[in-house]
Amino acid sequence: MKLLLIAILVSIWAMPTHAQRVPDGDPVVTEVADDLYMLEWAGGNIGISVGEDGVVLVDDQYAPMVPKNLAALRRITDAPLRFVLNTHWHGDHTGGNEQLAGEGALIIAHDNVRKRLAEGSLLREIPAAPAGALPVVTFDSNVTLHFNGHEVHAYHVGAAHTDGDSVVHFRGADVIHTGDIFFNGRFPYIDGGSGGNVAGVLAAVDGILALCTPKTKIIPGHGPLTDCDGLRGYKSMLTIVHERIAKLIAGGATADEVVAAQPASEYADAWTWGFMPTDRWVRLMYELMSE
Repeated sequence: MKLLLIAILVSIWAMPTHAQRVPDGDPVVTEVADDLYMLEWAGGNIGISVGEDGVVLVDDQYAPMVPKNLAALRRITDAPLRFVLNTHWHGDHTGGNEQLAGEGALIIAHDNVRKRLAEGSLLREIPAAPAGALPVVTFDSNVTLHFNGHEVHAYHVGAAHTDGDSVVHFRGADVIHTGDIFFNGRFPYIDGGSGGNVAGVLAAVDGILALCTPKTKIIPGHGPLTDCDGLRGYKSMLTIVHERIAKLIAGGATADEVVAAQPASEYADAWTWGFMPTDRWVRLMYELMSE
């Protein structure tokens, strides 16, 4: 049951890009700070830095979304695309890599992102990414781009949502892209099959909060733009539910008994979303915490 649940979740979340369709509507672009933007649409949120040095993207959604995303970018700037920073390996954050590399972008990510993209997953029926989609520059701890007047600092947080998660901090602008460490207003998906774990997510959130100021803007992996209070609310929800499930597990509860206990009941209406109904999320949390 455990392996089946995780396989189903990941096969949906990181499904091959050819299985994706272009959704209705258009990307929504929001200005976050001077020359920094957030693009929301299908897949993970994209961070955008524009300026005289060119364009940096943080993540790039699924491959079929690239044409509309580029059109949205060109409404902001005609500067050349220079870099893409991947926060982790899932297809809704890396699916555009190959096309954007063809546009001249240098792909940068943690070592484990390249490894997982290159290997794919037989269990989850995720094929290996083509060579052109793989990060060209990888790092094991952190990397900084000095670009468009910003220090764009990407640092690895250890095992959290996956084992390759990076946070991207636009230091001078006081803007942070969290990748999927943070699902704003949604129950988070944590990919145990890719080395993720609940304690690691909480530790990564604490690390991000240590960077916060009263003016910090946060681009989450999914959900609307927010600030550090939004991240604190997420941490509170995750901590409370984690502690409740841990207590039930310590008392010998089975997965079905944990779900029946409704440890996330007061969050169900606000935090449930299409991909992650409350009971599914609680069951996934149980499986992660029982390993």
